[in-house]
Amino acid sequence: MNIQLSEHFSYKKLLHFTLPSIVMMIFTSIYGVVDGFFVSNYVGKTPFAAVNFIMPFLMILGAIGFMFGTGGSALISKTMGEGDHEKAKRLFSLLIYTSAVCGIVIAVLGIIFIRPIASLLGADGELLDNCVIYGRIILIALPAYILQFEFQSFFVTAEKPQLGLVFTVAAGVTNMVLDALLVAVFPLGLAGAAAATAISQAVGGLAPLIYFSRKNSSLLRLTRTSFDGKALIKTCTNGSSELMSNISMSIVSMLYNAQLMKYAGEDGVAAYGVLMYVNMIFLAAFIGYSVGTAPVTGYHFGARNHAELKNLLKKSIVIIGIFSVCMLLLAELLARPLADIFVGYDEALMDLTLRAFLIFSFSFLFAGAAIFGSSFFTALNDGLTSALISFLRTLVFQIAAVLIFPKFLGIDGIWFSIVAAEFVAAAVTVLFVIGKRKKYHYI
Repeated sequence: MNIQLSEHFSYKKLLHFTLPSIVMMIFTSIYGVVDGFFVSNYVGKTPFAAVNFIMPFLMILGAIGFMFGTGGSALISKTMGEGDHEKAKRLFSLLIYTSAVCGIVIAVLGIIFIRPIASLLGADGELLDNCVIYGRIILIALPAYILQFEFQSFFVTAEKPQLGLVFTVAAGVTNMVLDALLVAVFPLGLAGAAAATAISQAVGGLAPLIYFSRKNSSLLRLTRTSFDGKALIKTCTNGSSELMSNISMSIVSMLYNAQLMKYAGEDGVAAYGVLMYVNMIFLAAFIGYSVGTAPVTGYHFGARNHAELKNLLKKSIVIIGIFSVCMLLLAELLARPLADIFVGYDEALMDLTLRAFLIFSFSFLFAGAAIFGSSFFTALNDGLTSALISFLRTLVFQIAAVLIFPKFLGIDGIWFSIVAAEFVAAAVTVLFVIGKRKKYHYI
């Protein structure tokens, strides 16, 4: 079924169009978890803690890809809705070239300063050495990593979500196979896991670059372009919520790690790492749906089709609600087997992780609302509202909760703080949607 952005969307058509993006994001999260599985089971608890300790910093550096991808997708789809497809291609090319250059510069700086940064974050001794080994290898592929995130949005805008899924699966399979070879078969340890991830990111970022560089059947292609400062600023503004979300989550993860070191030591960091792996997979469904619907929303916003905006929002609320309940039930059922996969070799760590799981799972009831709401306003080119939702959800509410709750509930307070922060963020998102209804005419 070839679905165009300009169509009227039923539930069936909406799910069919967004399914590749959902699967793509879930698969990206799953293969990102593979490193943790192999490191934890084949290298050791301290290297596993190191991966979780340095990963938030690496995610901050890669977040620029989300910014250019989501913000650029909103601008490009709006331009298409206005009927100017040639301008859309020029904007697409400008964003790809700009993000690639930014990626190279950031990678070089990251490689140089990774040790003092990891030390500043609190790593020392063996943990610090492991952070540096893993981080430097991953940073080599950072430009491709940024492009990979970016293309996940642009494939949907180009009306080729299935092709985006193909490239993501190719990158994921590469990572899984190389992890098995370089960690489980050949004793390369933490460096082998990092190399597997870096090579897979190169596949995920460079293969789409080749596709869009050639003549293709999608709506987008890399062409000659010219500098457009206004478009870049608009893209960064539109995508600031996704940038803020990723940076904030990484900063909060560092704070959680610090609190966990205080209350539970390295076991706490390892348990939190398992939760974050599962969190990445589950939230990927919400993110994938939001990425899949954003170009459609942007197109109809540009075309001033208010009836279809109303239709998209109404159906999305129902779909997100069903997803949320299903994820809570699934997380509660899978808590023990998922914890066993990562930390079953350590009984005390297993008990800590399992209890955390049973509390933390309730956050899935509320997380989808803020994730979709932020993406929805990005697609409407309202970057300020989108960024505010993300800022409150991923930084303000999380920091407040993780600093307050443990004082009264101890280690359990850290897990409850995630649930509380998502609940408040969902409530704030609902208020924004109601408050903006007359401006955008979607209700």
